[in-house]
Amino acid sequence: MTLQTLDPRAPWVISTHDLGRRPGSMRQMSLTLPAPANLGVEMIGIPVGADVELDIRLEAVMEGVLVTGTAQAPLRGECARCLEEITSETEVGFQELFFYSAEDAAEDDSLLDGELLDLEPVFRDAVVLTLPLSPVCSEDCEGLCSECGVRLADAEPGHKHEVIDARWAKLQGLVPEDNNDQES
Repeated sequence: MTLQTLDPRAPWVISTHDLGRRPGSMRQMSLTLPAPANLGVEMIGIPVGADVELDIRLEAVMEGVLVTGTAQAPLRGECARCLEEITSETEVGFQELFFYSAEDAAEDDSLLDGELLDLEPVFRDAVVLTLPLSPVCSEDCEGLCSECGVRLADAEPGHKHEVIDARWAKLQGLVPEDNNDQES
């Protein structure tokens, strides 16, 4: 349950004044809003201030205002395998009922602040739940070489390193390099 005073000038705060409390009244809106801060997971997210395109429908119902919509926003992050930069877009759908009064709402439900509602928490929940925890630049990304750190997609074919077991490394100097173990 949200108990706060909303700033009507905040970008994600929407007025429901024209709906009144008349069940069945509806308004559709298309908005472009700046992305809030900290909108993502460790490897990928929406850049702060990026344009978020919203198409929403506000419907007055008996208990409050039902908000249904979709949002499109750019994503930026890095590949979990090769650490290359990733840019893409995400589209999420969301729906939330904002209750008129606390008596009608459960503890975790959203409340209207007078005639105002805040879409940011609803949008944030919808986006974060759809983001991959380990994004990849492509499904066949091979990642980085565990020995030298070079990106395997950029390395020559058959890239590998000869690894000598540290327990046997001192024996390497006992055999001359031109000895090929062949008898004459």
